[in-house]
Amino acid sequence: MIAGGTESSAVTVEWAISELLKKPEILAKATEELDMVIGRERWVEEKDVVSLPYIDSIAKETMRLHPVAPMLVPRVARQDCEIAGYDIPKGTRAFVNVWTIGRDPSLWGNPNEFWPDRFMGKSIDVRGHDFELLPFGAGRRMCPGYPLGIKVIQASLANVLHGFTWKLPNNTTKEDLNMEEIFGLSTPKKYPLEVIAEPRLPLHMYS
Repeated sequence: MIAGGTESSAVTVEWAISELLKKPEILAKATEELDMVIGRERWVEEKDVVSLPYIDSIAKETMRLHPVAPMLVPRVARQDCEIAGYDIPKGTRAFVNVWTIGRDPSLWGNPNEFWPDRFMGKSIDVRGHDFELLPFGAGRRMCPGYPLGIKVIQASLANVLHGFTWKLPNNTTKEDLNMEEIFGLSTPKKYPLEVIAEPRLPLHMYS
């Protein structure tokens, strides 16, 4: 579980950096929040995350657009029911496509655009209570690694943005950044992100 959670968290952070490189104005807003709340003389700690709403919004927006698991584990209908005009008999195996939900224009404005501000000031969470955002599932079959996974994503993302300046290699523009994904049991980038990271904090912070 720990190994799986670590890999999925790394995939989410990679997608977040990729999206931020295509939207430098959002990246600048994120680092501004980090500088104001954390300063330049220490790293981000887990307890700081509650004071970083924009970083949290970036994590949520990344999980909306790029859920690590596009299909939740199967469910079974416990009774006959009707959904959107379809009769669902008891015992029917159901799959929830969170990838499609995250890009549903009836739920999200400009659903294909990376825009973390859509979560600012909103109570939408990732704990399975808001059905429009279910990166970890919901109910009894929710991902058992959720408590660890969300903390790893938030803290890792905050620290890589706080500690480093991210740039694309020479002769590469944000328009050249390939955002294709491998669609299967998980959705990693089809082509791994190649990026240059440079320290943005005082050098003694890296020793």
